[in-house]
Amino acid sequence: MSWRTGDNIASRPWRGRVRDYDLFKELTIGVVVVGLLVLGLSAIFSSPDDPGVTLKSWAAAAPADFVATATAELGGSSGTAGYGPPYNSTPDASQHLGFFNPQELSGVRLAIDTANDFVINPLKTQSTQLPAVAVWTAATADQQAKWAANYSAALAAAPDGDPAQVAKGSYGPVPELAGALLGMARSGNLDGVLQNSGQPYNLNYTPTILFLGDGSYFPSLAAAAHLTGDQWGVMNETGNTPGQSWLWLFSLFYQIEPFKSSPNADILVVSTMLVLSLLLTLLPFIPGLRSLPRKIPIHRLIWKDYYGQR
Repeated sequence: MSWRTGDNIASRPWRGRVRDYDLFKELTIGVVVVGLLVLGLSAIFSSPDDPGVTLKSWAAAAPADFVATATAELGGSSGTAGYGPPYNSTPDASQHLGFFNPQELSGVRLAIDTANDFVINPLKTQSTQLPAVAVWTAATADQQAKWAANYSAALAAAPDGDPAQVAKGSYGPVPELAGALLGMARSGNLDGVLQNSGQPYNLNYTPTILFLGDGSYFPSLAAAAHLTGDQWGVMNETGNTPGQSWLWLFSLFYQIEPFKSSPNADILVVSTMLVLSLLLTLLPFIPGLRSLPRKIPIHRLIWKDYYGQR
């Protein structure tokens, strides 16, 4: 007999054992006892609630890294500058699955010019205009790139990347621009400028996150907290937002081949998860798979008292 036309189990009278049920006792255990247990265990095993990382905290903790990143933004050599859509039109930067390239299809929707958006325009908002800004904007693109490349190389060669110990060279206004941006970040003004969308309530932290991600300070914090993605499964999480514990299956694929070494790992993992999610959604409609619960009657073990009375 088909499971659709069979007799309704829920309508059958219960013929098993009957016992009294104390609702008040159940409520007390469920709310008071469990609540106290949760609070006690949370106090002992809770995750750290670290403060949010800002450009101000970055500039204070790792000024050399901040200056090096600002220089890379000026020279267009940062990760964001070469990311491709939706931030810029860098050739061959996007991931694809065969001929399917959703990143290219979306186009440049959030155009970001790292030199202007992360460095020059923020400096223009200051009450005292920096002469170096005018020198930079008056130069050709080739000259700007040369200045930034020279200063990036000099920073890399300096002890600990310290801007104060950089050898003399042809850097144009780049050292002054990077130093002024560092001072702006230390004061906390840069966070507000990059996140100012003209709206009273701004929830768009994209520019700040991209700028942070281009440096090495932010990734080093992730590595110290074991949040770099090479650990998957249930884990402690900072703050109050969902973390990797519910992304364990996504993260798992990044640890195995062919996903692990593929330059198109993101789109491969997302495509795999879409297929698996579709199979899960259609499970009740797939012949054979939908009949497994009846063929493997684990439910009879769970409700053995009921099925024993039949």
